[in-house]
Amino acid sequence: MDEHRCAKISDFGLAKLLKKDQTNTYTGIRGTRGYVAPEWHKKLPVTVKADVYSFGIVLLEIICGRKSVDWSLPEDEAILDKWVYKCLQEGETSKLVRDEDVDKRKFERMIKIGIWCIQDEPSLRPSMKKVLLMLEGTVEIPVPPSPNSFLSAI
Repeated sequence: MDEHRCAKISDFGLAKLLKKDQTNTYTGIRGTRGYVAPEWHKKLPVTVKADVYSFGIVLLEIICGRKSVDWSLPEDEAILDKWVYKCLQEGETSKLVRDEDVDKRKFERMIKIGIWCIQDEPSLRPSMKKVLLMLEGTVEIPVPPSPNSFLSAI
């Protein structure tokens, strides 16, 4: 947290792995299950888009107020990314938030950003610069395709 009690979230895991002119690498899995991009499990090249994936999971957790995986919930709600996408597709995003005073348009905007960030295919994920523009509301956000859960990658 900064001096104004604003949360600052960062991850420098890939910054340590990649040299300045290096765009991808092969290495062992590093990270917490549920936050790790699918390419780690599939032994594909890992790029900066892996951090975009992790950011997307954290964003969905923050806006929905719950963990990415919670087996105490009903089966169709246990894996956050699948449940969020299902609610978005069915127009039932109100199920995702406990606070009834939430601006539905802004909330759905955040959901779309999170889902774009957690796309299974790294090339479909936006850059963090584009994520920032999305968060600021300066670019239009199309409805994202369905993401695959990290469990399907194992």
